[in-house]
Amino acid sequence: PVMIAAIITGLRVKKETIGEIAGAATVMRELSTKVEMADDSRLVDTCGTGGDGAHTFNISTASAFVAAAAGAKIAKHGGRSVSSQSGSADVLEALGVNINLTPEQTVCCINEVGFGFMFAPNYHSAMKHAAPVRKELGIRTLFNILGPLTNPAGAKQQLMGVFHPDLVGIQARVLQRLGSKRVMVVHGEDGLDEITITGNTQVAELKDGEVHEYTIHPGEFGLSTATLEDLNATSVQASRDMILDVLDNQPGPALDIVLLNAGATIYLAGLADTLESGVGKAAEVIASGAAKDKLAQLVRVSNAQS
Repeated sequence: PVMIAAIITGLRVKKETIGEIAGAATVMRELSTKVEMADDSRLVDTCGTGGDGAHTFNISTASAFVAAAAGAKIAKHGGRSVSSQSGSADVLEALGVNINLTPEQTVCCINEVGFGFMFAPNYHSAMKHAAPVRKELGIRTLFNILGPLTNPAGAKQQLMGVFHPDLVGIQARVLQRLGSKRVMVVHGEDGLDEITITGNTQVAELKDGEVHEYTIHPGEFGLSTATLEDLNATSVQASRDMILDVLDNQPGPALDIVLLNAGATIYLAGLADTLESGVGKAAEVIASGAAKDKLAQLVRVSNAQS
């Protein structure tokens, strides 16, 4: 454990390079339990690094339901909370989803529902040696960066939020090196590891083998800006309630930020030609009730598996 602590802290101090991150991710991918999909061409992951310290509700989880309702195949990889009150695993459980499925059951969920959740500790058993060290160090380390790079279903499309602006270009190029097809790596200028609605978001997009960097603003999509306080969830229950409100199409900042992030996911899945039309599709599936139905379907199918 002392050795692990020394290495990950040392890397953090000197800043990890694209090569180091890609190398570590390759090893982690090789050691992980796989979710064998017959067709992974449409698979998308929506997984952030966490560690942004913002205590927002689970934006990427809510966005994933919406994107699945629009026809995306979601292979969501996540765990319990890093720095927030509620990680994706915590809130999915609170919503009634069975998160402890075998790889085979997860394939069934993705094929039948268009949404499968892979609880990271079940897929990366080699990481259990590092887990106590990570908890004790209490700082963001290489492992926060590696989690979103090691999707067990091999999703080649990904919306990834990162906790530091320097990582935007780095992670996009790491994924380029690892063979991803369509990626947006995002960081809000407010520190969020999501596309934010408080102001600008830095984006590095991988498309057709090239990485392009740009910024986006909610105003470009006809959405109002809001504050981070508007997105706060102080507990798993609060996060669950905010997600249910969004799926009920209740207007406000929570709905707006989900529209942006779900829109990006729909765009990356190849179901919309532009980010703007992705946001429009997200609004449609929430308004029609399809996104809420998608959650109910996932609860039903995931629990029928066990």
